[in-house]
Amino acid sequence: MPAILDKIVGVFTKKEAPTFNKTDVTVIFVLGGPGAGKGTQCEHLVADFGFCHLSAGDLLRAEQHREGSEFGQLIQTCIKEGNIVPMEVTIKLLENAMQAALKENRSGDGWSTNKGRFLIDGFPRKMDQAVKFDEDVCEAAAVLYYSTTEKVLLERLLERGKTSGREDDNEESIKKRFHTYKETTMPVIEHYQKSGKVAEIDSSPSIEEVHAKSKVIVEEILAGKLTTTTS
Repeated sequence: MPAILDKIVGVFTKKEAPTFNKTDVTVIFVLGGPGAGKGTQCEHLVADFGFCHLSAGDLLRAEQHREGSEFGQLIQTCIKEGNIVPMEVTIKLLENAMQAALKENRSGDGWSTNKGRFLIDGFPRKMDQAVKFDEDVCEAAAVLYYSTTEKVLLERLLERGKTSGREDDNEESIKKRFHTYKETTMPVIEHYQKSGKVAEIDSSPSIEEVHAKSKVIVEEILAGKLTTTTS
């Protein structure tokens, strides 16, 4: 792994300013334990508000299978073991995807030349990722935090594993992911709570109920009127 990390050390050097201006590009992080329903809610919010939905996990899974990827084996090992992929890889994939979306000349609310809005799902998962992304890519406008019990998460993931084909949707990997989440991601949520940027949403109810609550909160975020809350 050290040899691989040496290759990406130069991917990020200290920047004078983030790649994207937060007044032009709106970034909302979508966090929650594995199985909290982040992806499902993002699909609904894309339809509601025209976001570009970027899943850090999906980008990493695609990269591990991309022909010629120098990071594929590293990503595959991290996912299998329930560990976090080095942040330089994840952040670069996200930045590249954001740049590609802005070049698509999308239409609709929030989109014009060099302007766009993004839901970033499952990221940041560690404090260093959060700090690095805010400093070098774009300062996040808010965080949607989907919370529920570990029992609910386990039931959902085991059910999903019957059809998902994902290597990490098995009980052993799921338990490792729970541990990693508690140890590393909860401090990220607490960090953004101190900045008044977190809206916590109980994801235990039906998809429709959670979506209704999410929609109201995102409307507040886009209007610059988020009041930190638990729904």
